[in-house]
Amino acid sequence: MTDPRYKKLAKLLVEYSTRLRKGDRALLDMIDVPDDFSIELMRAVRAAGATPVIEVRHTRINREMLRETDCEHAGLMRDLELFRLRKVQAYIAIRGSANASENADVASEQMGLYSRITRPVLNYRVNKTRWCVLRWPTSSMAQAAGMSTEAFENLYFDVCTMDYRKMARAMVPLERRMRKADRVHIKGPQTDLTFSIKGIGAKMCKGDRNIPDGEVFSCPVKTSINGRIQFNTPTLYSGTKFENVCLEFKDGKIAAATSNNTKRLNAILDTDPGARYTGEFSLGFNPYILNPMCDILFDEKIAGSLHLTPGQAYEECDNGNRSAVHWDMVLIQRPEWGGGEIWFDGELIRKNGMFLPKDLRGLNPASLK
Repeated sequence: MTDPRYKKLAKLLVEYSTRLRKGDRALLDMIDVPDDFSIELMRAVRAAGATPVIEVRHTRINREMLRETDCEHAGLMRDLELFRLRKVQAYIAIRGSANASENADVASEQMGLYSRITRPVLNYRVNKTRWCVLRWPTSSMAQAAGMSTEAFENLYFDVCTMDYRKMARAMVPLERRMRKADRVHIKGPQTDLTFSIKGIGAKMCKGDRNIPDGEVFSCPVKTSINGRIQFNTPTLYSGTKFENVCLEFKDGKIAAATSNNTKRLNAILDTDPGARYTGEFSLGFNPYILNPMCDILFDEKIAGSLHLTPGQAYEECDNGNRSAVHWDMVLIQRPEWGGGEIWFDGELIRKNGMFLPKDLRGLNPASLK
């Protein structure tokens, strides 16, 4: 018997996240996902009157593809993927993996080459389709979260099927404030960072792009960042785990970067010139996600967190930076993680992970649950 939670999640993805309608075509990109859920999702797409186009992939096969990729191969993949995306209106990606570090031994040069050449695929998907991307719960994720497989699966479905419509209503005042803001000041242990978001805009993430969700993002003016930020959350990029990442900025550029793996960190930041500038600044507040699990789709929404992103900017909140890299790095500011403050134009917006202005208190955990 199919898990009834599968049907609930599939219905959310089709009816709310991508708003599929009669006559739409949807590309379903399934990576290491149980067949039962893939079938449930196809049925939900058809029930909406849309046509599913399904791709089934496996992370170990993807690793081998990346390990020996070259310009000719990457260019061919770019052209084929773009052709297919141009035939659909919506894209849903479910990404599982038994081993989150599967790509750890793929050379940075190979990863960078493939990312640079295939970047137009990601750009088209983000800007031209109704899309939603989420992980699939695995034993690997449960282990990273320090939880049993069963407990993690229960958390996963609670988080992924929460009331995103209620959350969306509570986000409106924060999006409005970020659209109007100029100077941002982030303070915390070993962190003192300033920048401008004037004229960049802001965007609510309310379950219609990522599941789980719960953030409002903007982007620093490209050359405005100065100071230092010490991230307290582990981050996984291209199969490598980084801890204690510290970035120092001078006029928008990362002038110095250290971590437990400083050499590989800097190799990624040297992928192209844009990798040392930033492409996103965001505040996270999902009430069910409290601790990091080395999965960015969860970690970037941790309650009381923020993330800052070396690399590519989104067109919706664009500072003009372009890069093959887009690397969300997370700082949790709740008291048990060292605390911290976020200021907009001299007003204290959030302290120790809790929003203070009256119009923003609806985003605090007790209000969202």
